[in-house]
Amino acid sequence: MNDAIRNIAIIAHVDHGKTTLVDAMLRQSGIFRINQEVAERVMDSNELERERGITILAKNTALFYRGTRINIVDTPGHSDFGGEVERALRMVDGVLLLVDASEGPLPQTRYVLQKALQAKLPPIVVLNKIDRSDARPAAVLDEIYSLFIDLDAIEDQLDFPVLYTNAKTGVAHRKWGESGGDDARDLTFLFEAILNTIPAPAGDPQKTLQVQVTNLDYSDYLGRIAIARVFEGTLHRGDQVGIAKLDGSLQTTRITKLFTFRGLDRDEAETVSAGDIVAIAGVEGIQIGETLTDPENPAPLDPLLIDEPTLAMIFTVNNSPLAGRVGQWVTSRDLRDRLQKELLTNVSIRVENTDTPEAFRVLGRGELQLAILIETMRREGYEVMVGKPEIVVRSENGRRLEPLEMLVIDCPEGFIGIVMETLGARRGELTQMINHGSGRVRMEFRIPSRGLIGLRGQMLTETRGTALIHSILAGWTDYGGEMASRATGALVADRAGMTTAYALWNLQERGVLFVGPGAEVYEGMIVGDNSREADMDVNVTKEKKQTNMRASTADEAIRLIPHRELSLEQAIEYIAEDEYVEVTPKSLRLRKKVLDAKKRPRRTGIGCRRSCSPGRPAAVRDEWRDERSRGGPGDLVMDLGFRRRQGSVSFRGAAAPQRASCLTCALNEGAATRNLLLFVMEI
Repeated sequence: MNDAIRNIAIIAHVDHGKTTLVDAMLRQSGIFRINQEVAERVMDSNELERERGITILAKNTALFYRGTRINIVDTPGHSDFGGEVERALRMVDGVLLLVDASEGPLPQTRYVLQKALQAKLPPIVVLNKIDRSDARPAAVLDEIYSLFIDLDAIEDQLDFPVLYTNAKTGVAHRKWGESGGDDARDLTFLFEAILNTIPAPAGDPQKTLQVQVTNLDYSDYLGRIAIARVFEGTLHRGDQVGIAKLDGSLQTTRITKLFTFRGLDRDEAETVSAGDIVAIAGVEGIQIGETLTDPENPAPLDPLLIDEPTLAMIFTVNNSPLAGRVGQWVTSRDLRDRLQKELLTNVSIRVENTDTPEAFRVLGRGELQLAILIETMRREGYEVMVGKPEIVVRSENGRRLEPLEMLVIDCPEGFIGIVMETLGARRGELTQMINHGSGRVRMEFRIPSRGLIGLRGQMLTETRGTALIHSILAGWTDYGGEMASRATGALVADRAGMTTAYALWNLQERGVLFVGPGAEVYEGMIVGDNSREADMDVNVTKEKKQTNMRASTADEAIRLIPHRELSLEQAIEYIAEDEYVEVTPKSLRLRKKVLDAKKRPRRTGIGCRRSCSPGRPAAVRDEWRDERSRGGPGDLVMDLGFRRRQGSVSFRGAAAPQRASCLTCALNEGAATRNLLLFVMEI
């Protein structure tokens, strides 16, 4: 046991202040020079992390307090990056559980705490953002106790210390009441709690060497660097060690350099012993989860266990007419090599081959994780096309199972109805509703993972950007059959060329445009969202003909509604099964999988994908005939002059307004209620 070391991970839900607290701890420990310029959220060193304000990759740092080295692992808070948390917990002996004093425990709080309790790690609970006007520390602490009990925490784990912090100002209090906290001015109480609560790392420096790799880094000068925890034994620079591979084989190598962590830097070391968290150079070919051990007397550790992915997307070579103009890496070999490189550092990603060598099936934890991978590749110069996300289905004992999520939505009280209506259509089941009396309501749902695809954008639109949406995998459930897909069609360019303001002006009433004037398009490229269910081929390159004739209205000013710029996540949520997102270093485009309009299957709009099937005109005609013979709503429909089996039918009953996407469902639902007042035909 090494009493001069403490290893701790900071775990929390996204945006509860983990990285900000690490900043304050580093500053107050004296790691930085007085005149050193340090950026805000210094641990978020990745460009995407700074842009989005979230932690994506787990990172190691260390500080010194009263002669003790405190190794800290800053972990991501988003559920899609849960694999990073699982690896981090393998390296430490205790956790700092951070909870927002206003929001309380959220889905990722539950997930990371469950993993920590299963690993028998002692927790320190920190209620952060205590200065918020809507902070409710006493109620949140009760919720935390309830969460511990719900997760079957043992008695020793329930006896945790509680601190109240303001990470921005760098203050930690032991007590907090209605009049405020004690007279603390810094994080001394937090450092003391870490030394007193977190045990010193176990391990004997004299035993057989056992070093497990939990992360990988790369240096242009040193090559691959393994970040690992020394569980037993002592490791010296220049030692000949064995790498216990995941397949059971043993490969020997020589350690060229050893590093320990200090703030943002790494200090070279000659020797490290049991309990240390280190960076090791000279270990080419090593993978996450493998063990460095004595080649003469190998003692490998159990490999890391990571939860299985729940979402899959097709990554394929960009074969559009505009492919290869700006990207540096465009071939299937480039794409395969990049995905294989990702597998080395991201253990929660899986890559599978498909029927064609140009396409790969990439499996991950969620849309955000895969979107981050795509965005990273785009910035590295790759061109790629990605398909619509799909869930991973598995079979057990003859049953077909799909992933089930626990979804938490926090929104103003006025939007409860629309939230429940939206999630009801996606097979969400309300399990709990909490009103804290602050004007906002928290609702918990159980919903299939399929129901989350495209939900975020729709929910933010419906709630005017006020909803907070969080989810976590809750288990697996029986497959529930087909689910409603996108209700609208697409505006598809029917020829190549440059878009003109004149053409877009004539099309903007048809739906929402995704391109502005002067953009280069090609046949099969999606240029907008149609207001109807069917796809529509449009000419966005049409120019106004020049003539010698003049009229008073000939030269009306063209006023274009600003087009909608889709982000990568919005584009992935929008596309249907027959569409791709084309990703290049400089642009994002939506397109049909089949570009030629003559060969492309068309979305006809017959059927609403809920209770009827597309392509059943005979059944539709039979229902019209039956309703007419009974004097039912079919008579009213025909009297209104309905002559097309395409469009949208709205009707109002005595109970509440309803809407059916096609005539078949409208007639079925109307016959069931028997209290139709009006049909309004939208053709």
